[in-house]
Amino acid sequence: MAHIKKINHVAIAVPDIDSSLTFWRDAMGLKVDHIEEVPSQKSTVVFIPVGESEVELVRPTSEDTGVAKFIAEKGGGMHHLCFEVDDIDAMLADLKEKGVRLINETALELPGRKMAFVHPKSTGGVLVELYQIAN
Repeated sequence: MAHIKKINHVAIAVPDIDSSLTFWRDAMGLKVDHIEEVPSQKSTVVFIPVGESEVELVRPTSEDTGVAKFIAEKGGGMHHLCFEVDDIDAMLADLKEKGVRLINETALELPGRKMAFVHPKSTGGVLVELYQIAN
């Protein structure tokens, strides 16, 4: 049986990275680890470590993404909560067996990690990401 290891990150959708960093970096004093272009998700992501987890600022690079739609509707804000799991394939199978609605029924593979999203209609309105770090 798959297990949740920790909260990996909280993702915040932002329309502009520089103006967002005036709060997270400048006012809160958090350090940016790195900024990464994620072409498969059509986004730019700023990684800000906080203890064993991260805050991720996500800016869409295309208007045809879920994050862009979220920003257009809500102006930005908390986009999703990500749980790191030990076996994403087993976790997805278990959730599917329990009738949980999944956005990704199989994990997407990115360099060094696998990820999948659980539909907010099954979680009480929170978009949940599952994440497995490659060993």
